Amino acid sequence: MKFLAIVSALLMNAAVLAQSAEPFPLWPDGATPSAHGSTTNDIPDLTPYLPAKGSASGAALVICPGGGYAHLARHEGHDYAEFLRGRGIACFVLRYRLGSHGYRHPVMLGDAARAIRLVRHRAAEFGVDPDRVGIMGSSAGGHLASSLLTHFDAGKADATDPVERLGSRPTLGVLCYPVISLGEFTHRGSRDNLLGPNPPPELVDFLSGEKQVTKDTPPAFLWHTWEDTAVPVENVLQYAAAMRRAGVKFDLHVYQQGRHGIGLQSKPPAFEHPHPWAEELVAWLKVQGFAR
Repeated sequence: MKFLAIVSALLMNAAVLAQSAEPFPLWPDGATPSAHGSTTNDIPDLTPYLPAKGSASGAALVICPGGGYAHLARHEGHDYAEFLRGRGIACFVLRYRLGSHGYRHPVMLGDAARAIRLVRHRAAEFGVDPDRVGIMGSSAGGHLASSLLTHFDAGKADATDPVERLGSRPTLGVLCYPVISLGEFTHRGSRDNLLGPNPPPELVDFLSGEKQVTKDTPPAFLWHTWEDTAVPVENVLQYAAAMRRAGVKFDLHVYQQGRHGIGLQSKPPAFEHPHPWAEELVAWLKVQGFAR
């Protein structure tokens, strides 16, 4: 009983430490591009979840929670970060700007790109290899992640801001029941919040990841469920097919059962007893040199 009490206390302490991690803004105060104001809804930030010393792999993931571009789901940010930092990966949960607060594309993509650049810029501080910084997202957060996987850049060498000189290409991607297409198989609420009503067809195609994959697209881990009625499984199937045609490596998992938005599992604390996809992800991340 004493041993179990000690273990329980350690788990509680780890959770408290993660919850109390201080977020930091993506841009210096007052410099956030396209901001409508100065509230928390207007200032995107990152919350770090760093592994214990001696257990770190040196790799990092920027995590984009889902929520239809209307809100951010805690279990697709905090829980993922808690689970993965326990596997040696430094995680940074991104609070990006939302359609429900009056923002539209390309603001969200700019926030994700800035997050990758900023983690690279501060890599030494966080004990991270700047060449091993990936992106992870669920549902609409998966759309944001897949958008950066297909629309990254090399940075601006002559930028006055040193962060902007760095490239935004993620080393790899992790897409969890993602919205990828903005066409036939999209999640309409996510599309409306991202682009507004009646977006031009060329913009819909530009932000439909299955139409934007090239040989330079980073490798990815994809998972979905057959039963998902909110975001059809065709989103990952079409993206994987596009990756296959482009010669880009991927791991694809489709589970028969599971509602949309299950995260690690349906009941907390999810990071203690995760759904099988999570351990499959860790196995894949080990192959990529991201997890111990």
